[in-house]
Amino acid sequence: MKVLQLNCVYPVGSTGKLVYEIHNALQSNGIESIVCYGRGEKVLEPNVYKTCGELYSKWNNLISRFTGMQYGGCFFSTNKLISIIKKENPDIVHLHCINGYFVNIYRIVSWLKKSGIRTVLTLHAEFMHTANCSHAFECEKWKTGCGNCKQFRKETKSLFFDRTHRSWLKMKAAFDGFDRLTVISVSDWLMERAKQSPILADKTHSVILNGLDTQIFKLYDTDALRRQYGLEKEKIIFHVTPSFNDDPSYIKGGYYVLELAKRLANENVKFFVAGNYSPDLKCPENVVLLGKIKNQQELAKYYSMADVTLLTSKKETFSMVCAESLCCGTPVVGFKAGAPERIFSSEFGIFVDYADIGQLETAVRQMLAKNINKEEICKISQNKFSQSKMVSEYLRCYLGDAIEEENENTGQK
Repeated sequence: MKVLQLNCVYPVGSTGKLVYEIHNALQSNGIESIVCYGRGEKVLEPNVYKTCGELYSKWNNLISRFTGMQYGGCFFSTNKLISIIKKENPDIVHLHCINGYFVNIYRIVSWLKKSGIRTVLTLHAEFMHTANCSHAFECEKWKTGCGNCKQFRKETKSLFFDRTHRSWLKMKAAFDGFDRLTVISVSDWLMERAKQSPILADKTHSVILNGLDTQIFKLYDTDALRRQYGLEKEKIIFHVTPSFNDDPSYIKGGYYVLELAKRLANENVKFFVAGNYSPDLKCPENVVLLGKIKNQQELAKYYSMADVTLLTSKKETFSMVCAESLCCGTPVVGFKAGAPERIFSSEFGIFVDYADIGQLETAVRQMLAKNINKEEICKISQNKFSQSKMVSEYLRCYLGDAIEEENENTGQK
């Protein structure tokens, strides 16, 4: 069996790392594995293809601002991708996050449907079943065809035209009649949403939780790290985000971290924040800005040092931050964001109404007052969110598809 994965990035970012883990695990199990990706630096590895140049991607991004169609275009890079698939002739193509202006989504899905190649689609966000938004939030127009979108400039980056209805129709046409497709969601919450979309409602759906490397994300001794910052008996609250700012409308909610820090300014509590930030950002004295942490072991040590990890996102389809934190033995407090409050045990996490800073403060105080058994949290969470468990479930998915195809070819049921 040969599997070809397609993703926006590799081996960086949350989805890029997942693709990397699956790729290595497939090879370790004697299964041929190919990776195609479109954005970022060129990776010099066997069986890994970068299908789109950065300038060409930026050009398609610019064009989409005028056409209003963010998932179209990309003529040459899509041709290149199709030629690679033809050459490699995989038994299964596994699609992950394929936004990012490197492939024409309507065209590649239609081509895979026509080619008859078994296809697995993992939903990490909502854009494949909304046809427009990565997170639809409270809007439900994606259930009926979109159009007349008040957020089209923000969501599609279009300068002039609201083409959300046209995009919806093109996405639906691409998936209509695609019988050799299995849709995997990274949470029950996301699967339930996908099943409500006319685009994917009639497909085969299942859930596979994201996994991580539990040899890295584990409980560490952090005495040296505490000494590095001159910490003695302070309670530590940790926040991880791609970008940290004080904009109340930003989806990752850094504003609420700063507001909570102000409320706890006179107490023996320190906030550590990992993520990019502007040098002009003003923070309370009890906030330590770490910048982006690229070393995963270093990140895991900060999780281990913390007493609580804070999640302030408006919406999450899974939340790797929560999984990483729990695998390092640290409980989570955050806003109800869709998937996290359903995935992560209430014993090790407290989730409150979004944007309610009063409830958030109460929950943080409640968690900090608990007698936490980090070893227990770590053990239970590593069993649930291990990379090996995720990979074995994908292998069962692949093999199930392969057996089904063999039965079809031999006329068995």
